This record gives sequence, C-alpha cells and structure tokens, in this order.
Amino acid sequence: MVNEIKLRRAGGSISATLPKAMAEKLHLQAGDPVFAIETDEGILLTPYDPHFGAAMKVYQRGARKYRQALRELAK
Repeated sequence: MVNEIKLRRAGGSISATLPKAMAEKLHLQAGDPVFAIETDEGILLTPYDPHFGAAMKVYQRGARKYRQALRELAK
C-alpha cells in the first residue's frame, strides 16, 4: 500500500498524518509509539521497536545461564 502523505508544521516540529485505513490495518491508534528509522531508501516508519531483537538475545543468554535459578524462583 502506497499513500502520499503531506508534512505539516506542528509547533517547532514537522508532523505527518497517516490515512485512517492505513492506521486501522496496522492497528495503530493516537498515542501509540512509532519508530522512524533512517535507511538508504528513505524513512521507515514502524510500530516495532528496532532494539527489541537485541534485548531478546540478552534475555536468552541470561535465561540459559540462570535456568536452574529461574526454575527455583518459579516454584
């Protein structure tokens, strides 16, 4: 889905408004966080945290290392 979005001035910033159909398809509501990532092709807007994958890797290492302790704490 490609939509042209016009940028508008909002105070000292610039804002973009997503079309209602696009927001509904992506399950976005007013106030939801969206991440703007600069890429070689332009700007990628995504509701997914780009740092989540790295955080999960750290969690998985810790979960493996402390597996027994976590099992005891879960009792």
